Formats: sequence, C-alpha cells, structure tokens
Amino acid sequence: MATAHRGHIVSTDTATLQAYDRAAADHARDWHARPAPAGLYATLLATFAPGPSADIGCGAGRDTAWLAAHGFDPCGFDPCEALLEEARRRYPALPFEQAALPELEGVPRGYYQNVLCEAVIMHLEPRMIASAVRHLLGILRPGGTLCLSWRVTDHVSRRDPDGRFYAAFDKALVAGALGRGDSVLSDQEEAGPPPGKRMHRLIVRKAAA
Repeated sequence: MATAHRGHIVSTDTATLQAYDRAAADHARDWHARPAPAGLYATLLATFAPGPSADIGCGAGRDTAWLAAHGFDPCGFDPCEALLEEARRRYPALPFEQAALPELEGVPRGYYQNVLCEAVIMHLEPRMIASAVRHLLGILRPGGTLCLSWRVTDHVSRRDPDGRFYAAFDKALVAGALGRGDSVLSDQEEAGPPPGKRMHRLIVRKAAA
C-alpha cells in the first residue's frame, strides 16, 4: 500500500508506519536496551564481505552502527522519518535515508556487497513479499550477500495492540523470488526475540556475474 508520509511516497502498511511514527522514541529506547543479537552478528561476520552495505528497515540504527563498527560501510534505510530522526541523533556520523519496501525507490541498484533486512518483510501484505525479495536482491552486486529475516505468524495475518501488521506467509514466497544461480547459505528458524515468538532467517548469496 502506497501512502504519503512527510512529503515522501512510501510503500508500507499505513497503520504499521503510524504506530512506529507516534512511538519512535519509545521503540528506539527499547531496541537499544535489548541485549545485542549475538547470533545474528556472528552470522554477519561469517557471511558478509567488506564493502558497501544496506540496512533495510534500520529503525533507530543499532544494527547500522554495528555494521559500521565492523568495517561494512553501511547506509541505513527506513520508511519512518521519526525513527530515522532517532537514528541520526544517536549516530550522527552515519548516513540514514528514507526508503521503503517493496520498491526501495531511490536505493541504488547493483551497488551493495551486503544487504541486511532484519524483521521487516512481515509488515508487508503477503502479495508484496516476492516483489520485496526481488528488490532486495536487485540492490546487491553480483556475488553479494542478503541476510533476510522475518517474524513467523501462523495461519492468518494479524495486528498487534498497537496496530502493527504481521503477515502470515509460507517461506516458499521468499524462496520462489530468488534468481537463477542465487544460493541459500543458511535457512533457519529460531526463537524470538521477543519471547514466545519465532524468527525465520535466510542467508542468500546472489549469483555471480
């Protein structure tokens, strides 16, 4: 769903974007108070190569800052301008830009060595998932690596008490969007966060030229 937001056209669920927008400071404090995702970061160190990196759905910038601290030359992208303001305040030396899935309009194609998209695509309607994956792969250079995760919602899509949308979809929607020659390096489902929830994570190596 395309919606106007602070002078930009972004593609996201309107109620989800509004939920993050009106409580951006609270979300930023919550994310930064959580323990560092050691498993995710170990995976990135093992699979990402040095080079320009995009953090798609960067929120308040915690993972973008980690990428920068480990030499991955990141830029953070998010559809929510209020969260981007939090990221810029916390990490003024790092670049943060507004962009949204599925189209990622304005994000350079074929440029990034690494793309991180952590817990974002589940906020899209299921019919948008395959397009989002193709655009994530499209901003990678040949041989680049995508780390893609989403919160698993069983049976039917739903909203949380704040109005955020969580799509129920089969991982075949993601797998079917991979290109010829793209390879899955890792395909795992694991416990949250938050407690009681499940996350699915794929690491994909884009086909070499």
